[in-house]
Amino acid sequence: MSYVPFDVIIIGSGIGALVTATQLAVKGASVLVLERYIIPGGSAGYFEREGYRFDVGASMIFGFGQQGTTNLLTRALDAVNVSVETIPDQVQIHYHLPNNLDLKVDRDYQTFLENITAYFPHERLGIRHFYDECWKVFNYLNSMDLLSLEEPRYLLRTFLQHPRSCLGLARYLPVNAGDIARKYIKDPELLRFIDMECYCWSVVPASMTPMINAGMVFSDRHYGGVNYPKGGVGQIALKLVEGLEKAGGKILYRARVTKILLENRRAVGVKLASGDIYRAGTIVSNATRWDTFGKLLTHEETPINEKKWQQRYQKSPSFLSLHMGVKADILANNTECHHILLENWEKMADAEGTIFVSIPTLLDPDLAPPGYHIIHAFTPHWFSDWDKLHKTEYDARKEAVAGRIIARLNSIFPGLDTGLDYLEVGTPRTHRRFLGRTEGTYGPIPRRKLLGLLGMPFNRTAVPGLYCVGDSTFPGQGLNAVAFSGFACAHRIGVDLGL
Repeated sequence: MSYVPFDVIIIGSGIGALVTATQLAVKGASVLVLERYIIPGGSAGYFEREGYRFDVGASMIFGFGQQGTTNLLTRALDAVNVSVETIPDQVQIHYHLPNNLDLKVDRDYQTFLENITAYFPHERLGIRHFYDECWKVFNYLNSMDLLSLEEPRYLLRTFLQHPRSCLGLARYLPVNAGDIARKYIKDPELLRFIDMECYCWSVVPASMTPMINAGMVFSDRHYGGVNYPKGGVGQIALKLVEGLEKAGGKILYRARVTKILLENRRAVGVKLASGDIYRAGTIVSNATRWDTFGKLLTHEETPINEKKWQQRYQKSPSFLSLHMGVKADILANNTECHHILLENWEKMADAEGTIFVSIPTLLDPDLAPPGYHIIHAFTPHWFSDWDKLHKTEYDARKEAVAGRIIARLNSIFPGLDTGLDYLEVGTPRTHRRFLGRTEGTYGPIPRRKLLGLLGMPFNRTAVPGLYCVGDSTFPGQGLNAVAFSGFACAHRIGVDLGL
């Protein structure tokens, strides 16, 4: 069946997609969002089991500040007259690293500098210079509206209003965080720590992490801070959908897009697994770049510049997740919400090398039954290690990996193994199935060292009428980053449609 055309159809309901949708709806566009699953949010979704409400992904959320322009989640919700109550987190991450490097990233910038300098007193000036330079990048970003860098009039207007910030950012566009770190710091252990500071959100070391992104993350954690949405991360998407519908937009669930339709090489609609066809003058894909170009469009329909992009970037690993319900008394009173555990620097980027931990019930106890906490532990894993396993072998491998991770976590949460009330294990196959991401990937990472963000594509594609949004577009992974992508995409489409 074919349906009445919309102005814009958006494939997927991740945060980037929902920001695009809400921004366009308030501009007056007729917008349809098509989501393959039963709830919105993608990697920022949730699920419920036996009285626990688990976040699908991490619970360390940026973008909920109240000042400046980098508080993109706050701005996105405000645009459609909805809001989410948030709970501030005093410590972004508690690191448990090799050589007894036990370090907390405090919300207060000076306290953080004192914490790290206590371990590396001989690098006091280098530490200050590196993180102050991150602030310089952040302040440039935070002085201007973050919209589409593909729109010439916006660029001109922004340059005339903020010439110093624009010139400053242009200088950092081709630079990676490792380039700056090594300019100021010599201690190899401290440089490894900065690699971890980058790896924990970019999945690559500092030498391959764009300085623009590092400046945003390393400074906003002290400026707007890390804030957890009450009710769980899934509240962000639910509230954006509420705002979308208030603004006249529409979302359909269980609507899996299998094909982007082209006429005369222009995107004109989509076809669903059900056979239904929806048409629009503008199509936005929130799928990964690999799913968009190669699945929703055939290899023959894929533009040459997309094929070249895939030569520069590769799929990052997926994650192996343990969603645990545990007795509250196994956690000490001063336990922080977010932790990273690594015992061997050489294994940082290996499967099961780094373990990431979120305990959101330390901020919002209502996510678990009384007397219990949620612990979400996750670690990189490759899809190829799980693909084509028979169910018996698959289940046995999940049990073995979970046992290894829990044993390691006992070093920082003694008694975890005996205090376990509920356990559910998700693999890269789980991520692929529920999130619709090829190989369950977290997103794109460079195949080799590139020039900062210059290799990341923007929202427009070489296929007329087709745009992309999300972590496969500038500026990359993370909720606040994909929100940036959504603002930029909606702005570019709005100009193109004359809204």
